[in-house]
Amino acid sequence: MGELDGIDPGLHPAYRLCRSLNARHGKTYFLATRLLPASRRAGVHALYGFARMVDDVVDVGADLSVTPTDRAAAHSLDMLETRVRAALEGGAPGHSESDLVLRALADTTARYDIPHDYHYAFLHSMRMDIPGTAVFRSRYRTMSELSEYMYGSAAVIGLQMLPILGTTGSLDDAVAPARALGEAFQLTNFIRDMGEDLDRDRIYLPIDELEAFGVDEDLLRYCRGTGGTDTRLVRALAHLVAHTRAVYRTAEPGIAMLDPVARPAIRTAFVLYADILREVEEGGYRVLDERAVVSRRRRLAVAIPQLVVAGWASVQSHRAGSRQSRAA
Repeated sequence: MGELDGIDPGLHPAYRLCRSLNARHGKTYFLATRLLPASRRAGVHALYGFARMVDDVVDVGADLSVTPTDRAAAHSLDMLETRVRAALEGGAPGHSESDLVLRALADTTARYDIPHDYHYAFLHSMRMDIPGTAVFRSRYRTMSELSEYMYGSAAVIGLQMLPILGTTGSLDDAVAPARALGEAFQLTNFIRDMGEDLDRDRIYLPIDELEAFGVDEDLLRYCRGTGGTDTRLVRALAHLVAHTRAVYRTAEPGIAMLDPVARPAIRTAFVLYADILREVEEGGYRVLDERAVVSRRRRLAVAIPQLVVAGWASVQSHRAGSRQSRAA
């Protein structure tokens, strides 16, 4: 079965565009998607394509004063939300690239009965990244404050994925682990990208968590500027890595709740994202000086065995379906 089998041929260009965006920009994400059954991939590509489109809209600079660029980004996001709401309510988008992404998003949302509020929560968190909006934040005092941002920017991604991946039992039982997995991935990104975020005058890791180890903004900027590190920063990051690993542990039982054919893809993403934390540790927590990267060799070493598992699960699923058809 192909990725687009069963989908209206008129929507094929929209889904192909989303797939190309995923392949171009989401290396680990795209690799994990390849482990899904072909019939599940298009929906995942649509969600990624939408997230990528929104990310491009809110990609503003480092100046926290409200600039014309910020005002343009805020206006563009407002306009995009209007278009998203119209598309989800049955309106017919045009034929631009962004319209094609919205076509794929609306079709995926309808086919898998994804709550619309998840998309709106995502847009709310993206609005929190744009200076001048009423909800803009460049710093987060506590982990609780950060959770509001992560709900829309990360947790809902896992929740959107659940109906596409499928579960063996109640979907409700898998909600908490799916939400935790999205947050674990996001916290991993915040640790890995700390230096780049600081260049944009953003500090996503909670200020209270850093200050508990004697780390303030001056120290962060000093380490970023000199390429050095500091024992206080190392201890703070070690603490945050340990916290993030605890979130991964909360999320991990959810993998077994998924449809067996979907588990290899999520297991691969789970392992490779967690490996970023290992790279941070082995690199001496130098996230302000260098970006932790999981090697291509390691990515393949994780993905290839899971590809075998995915193939076996697909065969078993096909056999079970054939037996049920004969019994009927």
